[in-house]
This record gives sequence, structure tokens and C-alpha cells, in this order.
Amino acid sequence: MNAEDTPPRPGAHDPLAETWQSVDQIVSGPRTPGPSPTTESRPAPPSPDPYPQPYDAAAGQHMPAQDVSTPSAPPQSYGAVAGQHMPAPPVPVQHPSAPPAPPQVAPVPEAPPQSYSAAAGQHPLAPSAPVQHPPAPPAPTQDVPTPAPPHDVPPPPAPPQATPTPEPPAAAAPTPPDPPDAPEAPDAGIPGLGDPWHSGSKPPLYPAEPRAVPRVRVDPSAALIPDMVVDGAAHEALTVRAASVRGDSHRYHAEPRQDSLAVTRIGEQGADELLLLAVADGVGSAARSHVGSQQACRLAALYLDTVAAELAAALREADPARFAGAADPALRHVATLLAHQARERGEDPGAYSTTLRMLLVPLDPAVRVRGFLAVGDGGTALLRDGRWYLGITDPDPHGDGEGAGVIDTRTAALPHSHRAQVQLIGPAQPGDVLVLCTDGLSTPLAGDAGMRDFLARAWGSGPVPAPADFLWQFQYRVKSYDDDRTAVVLWETAETPS
Repeated sequence: MNAEDTPPRPGAHDPLAETWQSVDQIVSGPRTPGPSPTTESRPAPPSPDPYPQPYDAAAGQHMPAQDVSTPSAPPQSYGAVAGQHMPAPPVPVQHPSAPPAPPQVAPVPEAPPQSYSAAAGQHPLAPSAPVQHPPAPPAPTQDVPTPAPPHDVPPPPAPPQATPTPEPPAAAAPTPPDPPDAPEAPDAGIPGLGDPWHSGSKPPLYPAEPRAVPRVRVDPSAALIPDMVVDGAAHEALTVRAASVRGDSHRYHAEPRQDSLAVTRIGEQGADELLLLAVADGVGSAARSHVGSQQACRLAALYLDTVAAELAAALREADPARFAGAADPALRHVATLLAHQARERGEDPGAYSTTLRMLLVPLDPAVRVRGFLAVGDGGTALLRDGRWYLGITDPDPHGDGEGAGVIDTRTAALPHSHRAQVQLIGPAQPGDVLVLCTDGLSTPLAGDAGMRDFLARAWGSGPVPAPADFLWQFQYRVKSYDDDRTAVVLWETAETPS
């Protein structure tokens, strides 16, 4: 056995016990005399703390050293009486003699620490109040006198400022030209043509506008025919305006427009080319006359195109016999084809009954003769120098002026009738206005002076009306005339329009 392990003899002097007794007296004060503790009852000395802890002489406790490396629960001081650690106070106490505490790290939010009761060796329910120390008095401040500036010394002059060099102006963007001045609108607003003019003091009973239209389920071919159409053309010194309007009676009964028109060219381009103008009036009592009038115009253009060279030669020579020799077979062929189409559809050819009137005009300005072909009624009128010449294709031996002529009331019609009226008209003069129309216009034109005067002023002087103006003028209304109205009007201008 080593000497260090030999227990002390009774009554012998123990220097270690005296040291622990001195420490206990310093921390806890005088103790009641009693038997000296043996080595078995003494607590083991605390392990050396890697961080020295300051000592609180007032409370007899060691101040916890702050751990700056690991965020954990606050360190607790050691209690000499019970041999246990006490929770450190929230705020470290600083003393002049104690070394400065290291910087604190924000603690992790936990339950508030509880103080230790040395008398009972237990923690109370309420935390102990931290130790308050009076704040250190502020250091006295010394007023440093500000030297006053000398009175006689003027302030130093401001340093000269450099004048900035102006930058060259940027190139200005080109200014766009001002838009042309728009025409000033009239004070009354945008003008409108309104309802067509009428003859007499009161207009006709029916309104001058489209009304009910046919139903597709009743007759698809009728339902798809427009209420009105307007057309036109211009070739050298020739200007054309054309229009077809459903009559008041057909509008009221939701029936289709039975009239049709055509404005086209036939023949080889060049000296033999002709302008074909056509109007057709379906017979009112024929159930499919609206189809017959359309097909008559179409078939006539197709077949006459095949004999256009012969027709052009006859007009150039002003030879009526040669012209009739080429035109008569063409119209008979059109009638035959129209009847054939009706039979192919299982329908009666008579249901396609229609009139047909055509005007063939050479595009060669040197040729002033025009050819006329017709099957059935209608009208052809000439407006020259402000005066009407009606029925020029059906002359009246008793008159040759305004209102003269015989209104053609014959009922001949394609496809049953093959008898064609063929003749030449001319020579045309610059300024002439030639009107080719159905009886929806020819009848009121012959019977109403108000219509003749109105259309003479509208068409016989000034420039050729625009298509919309022509359509409005063309609808001049006369009582008791409620049939479809169709016309193709040719202006023989003195100069080529620009």
C-alpha cells in the first residue's frame, strides 16, 4: 500500500480537513461544532473549469463564465453548502476587480431560470429577481470654447467655377408632314339620301325599303335572291350603271325579285369585243320565273359569245340583215337550252317564262352603231339634250318627242316564244343616255311626267352619277306602279373618263 492511500490515525493532524473547514466558514459563516467530516463524507473537489469564474463576495457564489462557442443553457455556479450548481443570474455582475466578462451570445428561448434556496436546497416556483446595480455616473463633459472668427478678415473668395461646355444639340427627328385637311362636316351632320323621291303630293302606300324575305324551306332559289342589286362598268368613252329592285308588291308578300340583269363582255379581246347589257323580267304568273330570268341572261351571254365576231362585223358594217342572221339563231338556241334545263329538273318549261332584252355595244370607239335584241315586253329609251325619246325600238308613227312611243305590252316570253325583235340603233352621239329596262320602269316613265323630269335632270346633265346615287335616283316612286324595276343605262361620254 502506498503512503498516500493510508487513512489518517485518530487524533492526528489533518491539514486537508482544516482547508475545507476554512472554505466553508468563508462561504457560509461559522458553523456549529461537530464531528469532523471524514474523507468518505466530503464531496469530491470540483473539476477544474476551463474558464475561470468570477466570485461574488456578497452572495458567496461563483459567477458563471459565458460560453461563446456553444449556444446552450446558461452555466450555473457551484453551491459550497450543498455541493450543487446554482443558476447564474440573467445579468452578469461586473466589479472593478473582476476581469471583464466575454461578449454574451443571445440565449436560446427557454423557461426562465430559477434561483436556488441555500436554506432548503430547493428551487422556488417564482424566479428570483436579477441583481440590480446603480448605473455608473456619466463622465463629465468639458465645454470646448469655439474660437470666434476675426472681424477684420474678409471671407475667402469662392473658387471660380468652370463653365460647362454645351453639348451639341442632338439631331432632331424629321417632322412628319401635316395630314391633309379633312373636309369640314356640315353643321347638320352627315347627309343622307333618305327615302327616294316620289311623284305627287303623297308617297305610295308601301314603304320604300326591303320588307319580308322568302323562306329557304319554301324555295331556296328564291330565298337567296337579293332584294336589290347595283352594278356598273366603264370602258373608254362608255360608262354603265345598272340596278334591279324588288317591287313593293313582292316585298309585301315575301316573294322573290323576278327581274334579273347582266353587264359583261363577250368576244375576242380587240376590235371584235362587245359590251353585252341585258335585262330580263320573269313572268309574274310563272312559278319559277325568277330562275328563268337569271338563266336567260346567263345562257344568252354564253351563246352570243360564240358568235361575237359575226355580230361585231355586222355592227361595224351597219348591216341589219347580217346582224339578224347571227342574232336570231342565238336567241332560239337560248330558248331551247332554257326549256331543256327545266325538263332536267322535272319541271314545266312554262314555269321558267321570262322576257329578255339585250343591247350589244362595240368597244371600238369608231363604231357608233348598237345592236338590239328582244323577246317580250320592256322598254328602250333615249335621253338626248335633256329630252326623252321613248320606245325607240317600237316607234310610234304619230309622235317623236317627249312621251311619244308605244308601250310594249306583248306577252311573248322565253322559252316558248322564239320570235325575236332584232334591229340596229344609231349612230350614237356623245352625251346620249340610252336606257334599257323592264316594264317596271318603262311603264311609269311613259305615264308620269314627274318621273321623266326628275330622271332627265339626274341623268341628262353633269357627271355620271355614282352607283349609290344612281340606285337612289332609279327608285323614284310613282303610285300604282309596284312591279319589280330593272334598268341598264349607258352614257356615251364625249371624252374618255380619267
